[in-house]
Amino acid sequence: MITGKPRPTRAPVLTLVPDYVSEDTVDCLQQLLHLARRGEVIGLAICAVLTQRRYFVDTAGVADDSPTFARGMIAALDDQLAAKIGSRA
Repeated sequence: MITGKPRPTRAPVLTLVPDYVSEDTVDCLQQLLHLARRGEVIGLAICAVLTQRRYFVDTAGVADDSPTFARGMIAALDDQLAAKIGSRA
């Protein structure tokens, strides 16, 4: 038998991950630039995370000219991210 007052439950302490230079982001952007200069990347639908967890979204090229196509690409990205979340559970 447990006696005494119940202890209040505490929410886990959350801490922000400090901002850092992401080498894989730099590599990805360099590869995309290289492909764009060769004419292989003809459009982008981009979500970019900035410091302090700010972000921006934008489109360019074919993704801007064909918003339905861009929405399909973003839906595919959404599916990939959802699968990553599901695999962590």
